[in-house]
Amino acid sequence: MEEEKKMPEKLQVEEKVIEMLKTVYDPEIPVNVYDLGLIYKIDLADDYALSVDMTLTAPNCPAADFIVEDVRQKLESIEQVKSVEVNLVFEPEWDKDMMTEEAKMELGFL
Repeated sequence: MEEEKKMPEKLQVEEKVIEMLKTVYDPEIPVNVYDLGLIYKIDLADDYALSVDMTLTAPNCPAADFIVEDVRQKLESIEQVKSVEVNLVFEPEWDKDMMTEEAKMELGFL
């Protein structure tokens, strides 16, 4: 019974995580990090510890620290999330095919 009650709440928190990620922007690109395809993995544990794997459009991105810290702060602001770990990864290498259709349209790739 306890488990049934927990799942919908966990799904709601995962949706909040995605909504929050859609408020983080690379200062040089007018599209959020989620729609850009920079978020590779979102792992919300049963104890609400959150782990996110993300990449950047380029390994030498000058705004890397700013973007990662913005992601961390915004995810930590979600009430139910106990802790946040943001892992910066570069495998697989990001390319524009990882963007949503909306992002491609916004940037003129479609």
